[in-house]
Amino acid sequence: MSYVAYLPFLIQVALAAVITIVVIALSHLVGQRARGSKIKDAAYECGILSDGSTHTRFSVKFYLIAMLFILFDIEVVFLIPWTFVYRDFLANNIAILSPMLFFLGVLVLGLFYEVKKGALEWEK
Repeated sequence: MSYVAYLPFLIQVALAAVITIVVIALSHLVGQRARGSKIKDAAYECGILSDGSTHTRFSVKFYLIAMLFILFDIEVVFLIPWTFVYRDFLANNIAILSPMLFFLGVLVLGLFYEVKKGALEWEK
């Protein structure tokens, strides 16, 4: 068994290890540190100390709209495979348009229901 066949892999692993060690060492040596300051344990963004509490509470409406977005996003993802196989179903004389229109109709009815109930209104 020839070890020469594994040489490119070993070079890649060694190069990845060296790059990792160099980046971590440079970050440790050159990077900014907050020694002896109150920034060390405080949450900050872009180097600016926060004015208020770092643990703000979000409204339930925020989570509701996020869940509705995920729900409709996932349902739309179900349409993507349908677009890829539509021609195959047409070639084999299989009716696929009516089930997909039913699926889209249920989606639209669900969206109208949410709008009617006020689920998408941010402030009340």
